[in-house]
Amino acid sequence: MKKVVVGLSGGVDSSVAAYLLKKQGYEVIGLFMKNWHDDSVTISEECPWLEDSNDALIVAEKLGIPFQTIDLSKEYKERIVDYMFREYEMGRTPNPDVLCNREIKFDVFLKIALQLGADFVATGHYCRKGVLKNPDGTETYRLLAGKDGNKDQSYFLCQLSQEQLAKTLFPIGELTKPEVRQIAADNDLITADKKDSQGLCFIGKVRLPDFLQQKLKPKKGVIVEVPADVPQYKRSRAKFGTKQEELAYHSRKTVYNTGDGKVVGEHQGAHYFTKGQRKGLDVGGTREPLFVIETDVEKNIIYTGQGKSHPGLYRKTLFVNEDEIHWVRPDLKLKVDETLEVEARIRYRQPLEKATLYKIDSGLYVDFKNKQSAITEGQFVAWYHGEELLGSGVIS
Repeated sequence: MKKVVVGLSGGVDSSVAAYLLKKQGYEVIGLFMKNWHDDSVTISEECPWLEDSNDALIVAEKLGIPFQTIDLSKEYKERIVDYMFREYEMGRTPNPDVLCNREIKFDVFLKIALQLGADFVATGHYCRKGVLKNPDGTETYRLLAGKDGNKDQSYFLCQLSQEQLAKTLFPIGELTKPEVRQIAADNDLITADKKDSQGLCFIGKVRLPDFLQQKLKPKKGVIVEVPADVPQYKRSRAKFGTKQEELAYHSRKTVYNTGDGKVVGEHQGAHYFTKGQRKGLDVGGTREPLFVIETDVEKNIIYTGQGKSHPGLYRKTLFVNEDEIHWVRPDLKLKVDETLEVEARIRYRQPLEKATLYKIDSGLYVDFKNKQSAITEGQFVAWYHGEELLGSGVIS
């Protein structure tokens, strides 16, 4: 009998994943990951991990599977939290959920599971794994979108490797969320009606600005409103000698100075804000809402523009540095000067958009057919072919 360790989070998805695996005849062990207890940074007045851990225990007892809690807070702090603070300090916006999957669930947690003699780990992610048989007898694993288009979580797993996929099962990938809730209800699992968690990955109910302000000190600066007709937006009329010159030009961040607009307010620190953000600016009196179009953490200035269609929000091309490119399918990796037609997304839940990958010596351009709103440094771009996620990279 194959042994599977399930990451029981105390939510309905992982509960049903454990139920299905047991039903399929696996020997199932439930493990709850405790990822935070640093008293120097308060996460929440509530203690959600205690409640979640308790729910996970009740589910394990109901299913008749062994259960234990493991403390990964040291690894979580080093690999996720410290990284997040460093990135925000540099004016970048990291994605903790993608990092948590790469660094914690499918690395530290996976290694613990294997030490327990497990053949696989399983999670409650809405995605699927496909297997290709190679002529030499080896197997290549495919990361496929979940059947439920509203819940597909393949983007969050965009940094997984072949080695990690080989040891992973996604039991609910073929199901929709309502089907998962129904299975939980039919089997009297306590998590059947539990709301999905909205916090940082495995930390719980925390507002990100509150979290950041405890480590990144407030620093007063100005908010500048940039009109939609500044000279910087005439970039598309430029002439280029080569395709690479054109891509480099269109992937560049727009550079502003305070003379490009008027000061309309003050903020408590440019490093708290991210491109495309609307809330938290506290500037009134504009015809349309203000959106952050750029942050300058060196000079501590936030540049904003009115309305969702402000040209400062849009760019067609982004760049991923060579050391930040990751192929889930290494066999499809591009060589220098090769291109690949793909569909890509720059954030979770964004519809896939047509794009072309261009490989050069120093990295990879992702050139979208249509301009994209709020391309944000530090976030992940993931590229697909149909329902398969082929690779990803950190936007630079």
